[in-house]
Amino acid sequence: MQNNRAPGKDTDRDPMTKRRTSAPRRRARKKKPTQKRHGRSLFKILLIYAVLASLIVGGLWVVYLDFVVRDKFDGKKWSLPARVYARPLELYEGAALTPNLLELELTALGYRAVESVSRPGYFSRHRAGGYTRYRIYSRGFEFWDGRDKALLFDVVLGPSGVASLTAQDEHIPLVRLEPEQIGGIYPTQAEDRLLVQLSDLPPLLGEALLAVEDKDFLDHYGVSPTAIARAAWVNLRSGQVVQGGSTLTQQLVKNFYLTHERSLTRKAQEAIMSVLLEVHYSKSEILETYINEVYLGQSGARAIHGFALASQYYFRQPVSELNAQQVALLVGLVKGASFYNPWRNPERATKRRNLVLSVMHREGLINDAQLKQAQTAPLGVVKPGQNSQSTYPAFVELVKRQLARDYKEEDLRSDGLRIFTTLSPMVQRQAEEAVAKRLDNLESAYKVDGLQASMVVTSVGAGEVLAMVGDRNPRYAGFNRALDAQRPVGSLMKPFVYLAALEQPAAYHLGSPIADDPVTVTSDDGKLWEPQNYSRQSHGQVPLIEALAHSYNQATARLGMQLGLRQVAHTLERAGFDGYIPPVPAMTLGAIDMSPYEVAGIYHTLAAEGTYTPLRAIRDVLTATGQPLKRYPLQIEQRFSGPGVFELQYALQAALREGTGRQVYHRFPADLPLAGKTGTTNDQRDSWFAGFSGEHLAIAWVGRDDNAETPLTGSGGALKVWADLMSELPTRGVNTEAPEGVTFDWIDRASGKLSAEGCEGAMWLPLHSDYLPSDAVSCRLDNTGGTRSWWQRFWN
Repeated sequence: MQNNRAPGKDTDRDPMTKRRTSAPRRRARKKKPTQKRHGRSLFKILLIYAVLASLIVGGLWVVYLDFVVRDKFDGKKWSLPARVYARPLELYEGAALTPNLLELELTALGYRAVESVSRPGYFSRHRAGGYTRYRIYSRGFEFWDGRDKALLFDVVLGPSGVASLTAQDEHIPLVRLEPEQIGGIYPTQAEDRLLVQLSDLPPLLGEALLAVEDKDFLDHYGVSPTAIARAAWVNLRSGQVVQGGSTLTQQLVKNFYLTHERSLTRKAQEAIMSVLLEVHYSKSEILETYINEVYLGQSGARAIHGFALASQYYFRQPVSELNAQQVALLVGLVKGASFYNPWRNPERATKRRNLVLSVMHREGLINDAQLKQAQTAPLGVVKPGQNSQSTYPAFVELVKRQLARDYKEEDLRSDGLRIFTTLSPMVQRQAEEAVAKRLDNLESAYKVDGLQASMVVTSVGAGEVLAMVGDRNPRYAGFNRALDAQRPVGSLMKPFVYLAALEQPAAYHLGSPIADDPVTVTSDDGKLWEPQNYSRQSHGQVPLIEALAHSYNQATARLGMQLGLRQVAHTLERAGFDGYIPPVPAMTLGAIDMSPYEVAGIYHTLAAEGTYTPLRAIRDVLTATGQPLKRYPLQIEQRFSGPGVFELQYALQAALREGTGRQVYHRFPADLPLAGKTGTTNDQRDSWFAGFSGEHLAIAWVGRDDNAETPLTGSGGALKVWADLMSELPTRGVNTEAPEGVTFDWIDRASGKLSAEGCEGAMWLPLHSDYLPSDAVSCRLDNTGGTRSWWQRFWN
């Protein structure tokens, strides 16, 4: 059907309802605005969703950052290293001490000499006649047995040591100076710090820090646009960086929580966390944490954090004792510890310090006179090398090994344990000097080089290790010869052969004769062992005391085989040696490898009158808060008879009076009884000496790391090192009072039978009271006009 509708006329009707339907054009006009409205609505919805999602994500991020901020700040902020301390210097009337040794100790602790003492950390001295009076203001210290308060006291040193000790003109029995920190066991990230509270700091430090780094610290909420603008203006006027734009809170967040990445994301995170930190914590808490956290230098692999440790590192002083110029130097280092390093860049560090002093003056923290004095003062830092916190690496290595028996490494690296050791800085410094100077002297005298040495010094009786030198360079932290150099001990073994004999008093005494004639032993493989004396001469029948004092190889080897190698080895084991002992006759002459530390262990048993005491380097271990964890008490066990060891000590004194060590008395007074034994190995590859007084035992070794020959015997090398040390130490002689069960009598040198005073060949010897010789020789008067033997001259 033809469509006759007029154009533009809407004539369509619904066939079912007969109603007119909407025209197509009208429908089109209505659809367009509907689509626009839907598009705009969708955009608005998506935008709202995006905003809400951003708010949710941002909120969750802030919540997360809030958790991070509080979790670390409320928890364990830092892994604290274990700190290792030397034994404190104890002052009491009668203590053997010289002015030189006392001042060395005070200097090492950072005490300053002044005319008038008014505060802790200072001392004065006044000499009159043969006496020196010191006025010392100690700092006080939290020891293992309680806190010693700071004390102003006077100590007078005379020719024999401490003559008097007073405080406020009243006698006091004892004063302990704070112990020197000699090392640490650091966290794996090698950060080190000393934690302090704001109350421990000089007020000037906090005020100077805020004046330079964050003047509005007390007024802002973590971020300060005003500080940023002001810092930019001040720096522009000064022509250099004087102030930073970041607040202290922002600096703390960056150092404490974040990396040093330069990005907007990191800066935004820093700003949010700074505000959160300010919301949750007080200004004093934030400032205190910053003062303990800030990086202020590098000591090798160890990072120096916090002002307290930096004060010790740069000035060897507690932070509480800092003056204005020292405060200014440390505050200046905040801007760049490496750039302003006072040792590498002293001019740059001085300029920065003086700039900080100017800021302090402008803020009214110091006056004109203080500014002038401080800006003209030297930097005052300690000499390079004196700032190491591993001052004595050989000894600290021993401490670590003994600690490893009782503590996990992670606990030592993170829990801030305080370890009090037995090391005596006074003895240690003397040992180091003896080794270094004597090796230089020996190399010069013999035209050789490459000599090395080690030394171990212990107290007699307590078994405490007082000093340890593992290298001629005492600060070298590598191979520790005192602990790890296993070398043949040579003649140091001989006293244990003779002790095995003297432990059988029914058969042997010091006057018993032994043949010093050639010895030949055929081994299972057919090889011959034929030891010779150093002089290549035999001496026939000689008493035991002479064979040991003169170190006769043939007599000693014969005696050892008479006793039995198993008996000699058992004697060495009873003395404390738990290493391998080869079951061959050469063992009697020292074919046994030991370290100097192991030698010290067995010789301490001889020096301590037969009492075995395990050598120890640790006295006490405390937590970071001062609670005791473990004590290392003295352990003693009597392993040899008193008479036998006394007789052996008598023979070892003979070795220094008339035997292989006789040159030692060129350095010591004749009335000071000392005992010891030289040791020389084949081709003079090892020079040993082990000797003791009544107070100190010292073992010295000299040789070459490549085991090459040297021109040194035991007396020509190690004995000299030993004498250099012992002649500088205040010490007392070996006990010469016979113990119960020992009596002195005259013994015939040729037969070992009883003799009488004035008879030819008579020796005045200690004997076991229950086993005196039953026979006597006919007396043939000595017509030489005087006594002949050292034992008659000294003991009678």
